Amino acid sequence: MGSRKNKIRVGIIFGGKSAEHEVSLQSAKNIIEAIDKNKYEVVTIGIDKNGRWLLNNSSGFLLNAGNPKLIKLNKETSEELALMPGEATRQLVNLSGGGPTKPIDVAFPVLHGPFGEDGTVQGLLKLLDVPFVGAGVLGSALGMDKEVQKRLLRAAGIPTAKFLAFDETLIINFKKIAKQLGLPFFIKPVNMGSSVGIAKVVDERQFKNAVVEAFKYDRKIMAEEHIQGRELECSVLGNDKPTASVPGEIIVGDNHEFYSYEAKYIDENGAVLAIPAKLSLPIIKKVQDTAVRAFKTLCLEGMARVDFFLRNKNEVIVNELNTIPGFTKISMYPKLWEASGVSYTELIDKLIMLAVERYAKEKKLRTSVDLT
Repeated sequence: MGSRKNKIRVGIIFGGKSAEHEVSLQSAKNIIEAIDKNKYEVVTIGIDKNGRWLLNNSSGFLLNAGNPKLIKLNKETSEELALMPGEATRQLVNLSGGGPTKPIDVAFPVLHGPFGEDGTVQGLLKLLDVPFVGAGVLGSALGMDKEVQKRLLRAAGIPTAKFLAFDETLIINFKKIAKQLGLPFFIKPVNMGSSVGIAKVVDERQFKNAVVEAFKYDRKIMAEEHIQGRELECSVLGNDKPTASVPGEIIVGDNHEFYSYEAKYIDENGAVLAIPAKLSLPIIKKVQDTAVRAFKTLCLEGMARVDFFLRNKNEVIVNELNTIPGFTKISMYPKLWEASGVSYTELIDKLIMLAVERYAKEKKLRTSVDLT
């Protein structure tokens, strides 16, 4: 795989066709800045909003890098890229005339949302025979689909919020939902993250607008009960024996109704991150144990951030799991590990090594039957 003399080539894959494209650029920027340059050689692979893969110049792959509202891929320093399958190659092919480039040893997808976090890129990387950071195809798909995720959590006896799911063929009745879930409740796209397309609903007018907005992002949407309680998050790291970080708490600013996209990534005063959260030792253990249980229930590997509500001081309720959590400067996943004694640079190294470890185990499995 490489040594200090022969560095491990890591392909950081970012951007993508998701509504979370800009968040992905911010996450990738932070990972590239923090990765151990003595051990790893970084290959920056950006995916534009049309789905084109681009081999970027790592020194200037972003425009407006310091502005989360205006950040974007620098296509002037990019060359169109294709990936060539095959165990012996793992080649990146420069379509702008450069031909095959040096293969990557491991991929680090930093793609938030659909077309990157949902199992699509993970499936592609498996076909290409490239080790990759994070959950596999199944775990990624389960982590992205909030409805199926909640069904599995519920079946495993893990407390989660009450919800109803709808597609475009169903009549969505405000009064019936309000009767089952109470007011207020949330409307959200099923396959989306970073609070994109989510609205808090208190009346029928808001409800109709929220449904229209949510259907812009997905063909399936959810109505979910509003849980009055503290918002906690816990980071999980590992493959077969995952471990949980100390929990943190999100205290949303007065100018935001909930932990929205704006509060997460744009407004520096949108929320206060209390790390570690002020909790009793029994509640800390309960959050950590539940985080690991949920991680295993959804067949996850590598990493995940588990979001919770703490209701009535001792009721721990899982909100959702995120398989490629944000890696921006204000993101909870790396901050929680930092508070647990794992630095940002060390965390990146551990995630890459977990990818290599899983790949080595999978390569020992038979893929054919000897009929002789």
